[in-house]
Amino acid sequence: MVSTFHDLFVLSGEYSTADFRTRFAGQAREAADRSDRIIAVSEFTKRQVVEYLGYPKEQIAVVPHGVVMPLSVSPIDAREKIVLSVGAVQKRKNTRRLIEAFQAMGGDWQLWIAGSAGFAAEEMLKDVPPNVRVLGYVSDRELETLYRRAAVLAFPSLDEGFGIPVLEAMAHGVAVLTSNRSALPEVAGDAALIVDPFETEAIAEGLKQLESIEARSEFVAKGLERAREFSWEGSAAMTAAVYGELLN
Repeated sequence: MVSTFHDLFVLSGEYSTADFRTRFAGQAREAADRSDRIIAVSEFTKRQVVEYLGYPKEQIAVVPHGVVMPLSVSPIDAREKIVLSVGAVQKRKNTRRLIEAFQAMGGDWQLWIAGSAGFAAEEMLKDVPPNVRVLGYVSDRELETLYRRAAVLAFPSLDEGFGIPVLEAMAHGVAVLTSNRSALPEVAGDAALIVDPFETEAIAEGLKQLESIEARSEFVAKGLERAREFSWEGSAAMTAAVYGELLN
């Protein structure tokens, strides 16, 4: 048996209800106990599996997620002054600090938040200012359009097992701001502007830096190169290799 672990944030912080944490913890431990191998989607998640579940690290394979590169990318000068946030609106995604930090951006910039309501969403969206649009859940097709329109992706999450929106935005030519915690530096490399997600001022300074089209251009170029390093074909081959090792 092989289990794939995407994250263990339920065990590492209070980012969900107590009932959900109890249920998830039991399922995670059962899966680990029954597994001959575990696949983790990042080195960070691998370390968490060892730390929280006591699983032997030599039996864990790291298989990163991939990303689909679009056929074309909107040019930087055609982008709208939109800072896009992708993911469920919840405490773990740091939505409240992002909204507060965004107020430092000048001109007619807007923050668009795409994602369904999650844990503590009401607290995160309390007193939303007029330059912030809460879009709710969006379809894959709508998300594709948002990636083509936005100039910046802001993803200052507190805890991520991987962080797929970071790669998706990079693949679509969007400049990325993300956090210095969990798996995000591992995924972003040097192709994103990295900030401390617990410091609202640091998020604000990063966003102000990305108002400059020159700064965004540098991260867009690096981001496109970085995204090409992650393919679903590669992920599939690495996954098959784990199963093949057991079968042999």
